[in-house]
Amino acid sequence: MRKAQIHRSTAETKIEVSLDLDGSGVYDMQTGVGFFDHMLDQLARHSLIDMVVRAAGDLHIDDHHTVEDTGIALGQALAQALGDKRGIRRYGSCLLPMDDALVRAALDLSGRAYLVWNVDLPTEKIGTFDTELVREFFQAFAAQGGITLHVEALSGVNSHHIVEAVFKAVARALREAVEPDPRKGDAIPSTKGAL
Repeated sequence: MRKAQIHRSTAETKIEVSLDLDGSGVYDMQTGVGFFDHMLDQLARHSLIDMVVRAAGDLHIDDHHTVEDTGIALGQALAQALGDKRGIRRYGSCLLPMDDALVRAALDLSGRAYLVWNVDLPTEKIGTFDTELVREFFQAFAAQGGITLHVEALSGVNSHHIVEAVFKAVARALREAVEPDPRKGDAIPSTKGAL
């Protein structure tokens, strides 16, 4: 039962997240931020993690709180669904091309949160979406999920392509990391005996 539900409520946002690590990438995202919903769709579809996200935030101010708090809730849900991480592969990586963009993502479900972010975006906005919020989302997701996450854009001139490649690359790396390792049974993937 590698599933989780998180309810997060603050003065700025109300977030509900459910996920199933053993799904098929089914998604239903409603955050009120169209481009962000599209990117979350990519995260679910390419990780094969079923995800439902409902977010109501102070969008009359801007998208920041909604995007960041969704990252927090998704990270918490991932950590909850992984439990003690018995039997998982733990590590994942992906080199993903999307037209002009080439993005490399590598992650470790170590329990030690760390983000290395080498992604330069040519524009400050994609439509009405602030591109700086992409890093904010992954910072929150990694922090709450206990993920060591490295993301690097190796090439790209179109901000939409770069950001979409980032979400897809992280998704594919996540898919690999959460998968059961058929050679290890229910062993914890660490010489420490705990993650």
